[in-house]
Amino acid sequence: MGTRIVLIDDHKLFREGVKRILEFEEGFEVVAEGNDGSEAVQIVEETNPDIVIMDINMPNINGVQATRELIDQFDDLRVIILSIHDDESYVTHALKSGALGYMLKEMDTDELVNAIKIVSEGGSYVHPKVTHNLIKDYHRMSNQSHAEAVGGGTGFQQVEYRKPLHLLTRRECEVLQLMADGKSNRGISETLYISEKTVKNHVSNILQKMNVNDRTQAVVTSIKNGWVEMVN
Repeated sequence: MGTRIVLIDDHKLFREGVKRILEFEEGFEVVAEGNDGSEAVQIVEETNPDIVIMDINMPNINGVQATRELIDQFDDLRVIILSIHDDESYVTHALKSGALGYMLKEMDTDELVNAIKIVSEGGSYVHPKVTHNLIKDYHRMSNQSHAEAVGGGTGFQQVEYRKPLHLLTRRECEVLQLMADGKSNRGISETLYISEKTVKNHVSNILQKMNVNDRTQAVVTSIKNGWVEMVN
């Protein structure tokens, strides 16, 4: 049995486009569609999907509110927010509501499919374009807290930057840095002049060696340890 998906988006033309993409992908089945967050609970009750892909901006009940209601009622349901906004405040609200993914509507087909697969397998996904903003915000708050702890609220101590060569190869360190820069697999491929398949292998090795589940966790862990250089 494939992954059962519900699409909730008030733009019918866009929704139909996503549906057609997923219908061509083996292992995905779109079991229902909705126009508004207010329909989400009833649709999920009737269709019992694995994943709900939810637009963030909708009339009556928006995607964040609808996600919160769904997660409260259906423990095993996975929700992915779909949005035009790359601002970190939108992502933060979406993830706090219980969503396991945040996708941008500008994503290409391969990125869309990959994101759904990651979430369906129990992982989480945040689009690389907004990941860097989240990481920078986390980095800023961490440094402020550290400065207050060691200097009574005055002064600023930068985390020492050092490559994790005890754990990763030099190439994997380069890939990790580009992940922290918010690069997608395609962006890393173009920067390092290697294939996307090779990039995926490197990312998989990095996650395994660091014992984390997804890219965002890898980058956050790297910042905590001073393994990547952050450009403010």
